[in-house]
Amino acid sequence: MKMHKTYVINLFLVVIFAITLVVVMATFGRNFVLLIDNPYEFRQWIHSFGKFSVIVFIGVQILQVVIFAIPGEVVQIAGGYLFGTFLGTLYSVIGITIGSLICFLIARVLGYNFVRSIVSEENLKKFDYIINNPKGETILFLLFFIPGMPKDALSYIAGITPVKFYNFFIITLFARLPGIFFSAYIGANLGNKNYFMAGIVAIIAVLLFLIGVYKKDVIMEKLKKL
Repeated sequence: MKMHKTYVINLFLVVIFAITLVVVMATFGRNFVLLIDNPYEFRQWIHSFGKFSVIVFIGVQILQVVIFAIPGEVVQIAGGYLFGTFLGTLYSVIGITIGSLICFLIARVLGYNFVRSIVSEENLKKFDYIINNPKGETILFLLFFIPGMPKDALSYIAGITPVKFYNFFIITLFARLPGIFFSAYIGANLGNKNYFMAGIVAIIAVLLFLIGVYKKDVIMEKLKKL
């Protein structure tokens, strides 16, 4: 009886989650497209909210993490483009941290089957070794720190590990900070039309990202041996 009740509650929460995502994408989907297609128009849309523009941007950043349909680096660069390096970093860190904690709590409440339904089977298999690993916190920190890792999906996977909520908060906050800063720095230079500096940093960031993407299997094999 208790298991049946838990199943019904989880099913209800999954439905609510799905409906919320559909409503959000139907309402703001076009503006998410502008983020990639027309950054200037996206900036105009954000600033049209006046004193609430910061809250709207943080909301966009939270949604990006929870939905993970748009690459996080794009939104982080947009943060620098909109608000400059320091404030862009700050607002992105706030949004990403809140979004990551929401993913963590959703997975913690709804469990493994829910995570399996939204995270690709490939990613789930690649990261299943951290689920019951006594060194899971160290491994999570390194995975969030290394460029090219699917960090938003990892936030859901982290929710089905023994990692405590507060420890995950510290991990996601500090491990992602350097990457967010460099993305915001690129965006700020684009906004100031300092294309040379933006290009140099972008090339370095892309190289690090590609190393993370193409060497992630090697990296994860080494992490398994920790």
